[in-house]
Amino acid sequence: MMKAKISELNGAQSGELELPTIFTTPIREDLIHKTYVNLLSHSFQRQGRFPNAGEVVSAESRNTGQGIARIARARGEGFQRAGQAAGVGGVRHGRVAHPPESWKVTYKKINKKEKRYGLCSSIAATGIKSLVERRGHKLGKITDLPIIVSNDIEAVAKTKDLKVALLNLGVGEDLQRVEKSKSSSGTRRRRGRKGKSGKSVLIIVDENKRVLDLSGSISGVDVKSVKDVSVLDTAPGSRPARLTVFSLNAIEKLRPLKLALHYNREVSNGN
Repeated sequence: MMKAKISELNGAQSGELELPTIFTTPIREDLIHKTYVNLLSHSFQRQGRFPNAGEVVSAESRNTGQGIARIARARGEGFQRAGQAAGVGGVRHGRVAHPPESWKVTYKKINKKEKRYGLCSSIAATGIKSLVERRGHKLGKITDLPIIVSNDIEAVAKTKDLKVALLNLGVGEDLQRVEKSKSSSGTRRRRGRKGKSGKSVLIIVDENKRVLDLSGSISGVDVKSVKDVSVLDTAPGSRPARLTVFSLNAIEKLRPLKLALHYNREVSNGN
């Protein structure tokens, strides 16, 4: 059975514990990707366009004999728009050739077993150092994964206290990486769009804890309840594995979560 060290908020080691069997799940990156894509589609908003968009204009063709193309042109004279092509696709202010339709089905279904396998596999990947580093996280002096912290982290109520705790746990280098990756200039800023930043630490705790209110208060740091965690959190962009910090209570909640061995064999042999 795999073992992991328990850390305090000050960074000191306070013991060891046996990891739940979920951390022995085989890493199936194809299932992680499929689960991520299907779950992400559940947040899509249906898009549609006004059926007559780009066509509400008094335009008509001038027919042949004018030495110009027979495309429909705006009627009138003495203003800039007069004589310009209008009302058809492929021209300025014209209609879109193949606009998105509101009836298109963007919701992708996924089997319960595949969804469960993808989640278990993504959680197990958080304990493999090579996968965490491959995703781009800066581990610095961290040698043991996953990072397990005492339940004191669940009582943290201030952002500054949470940041100090993360620095004591050795993830300061990864927090700096995210700070350098933040971008909010150029066209994005001129048009009022949100700035972009990378993903850093994911903190998984028990439900109804004060630290859950601090999710997003530090750039790249998310705090999730163990009952609400999904592949969208543990493998952003469908790329395993994210640098993750577990509380002791969260680890205990993961112990009953097991994967049927016969399904492991079916997936490995079938698909």
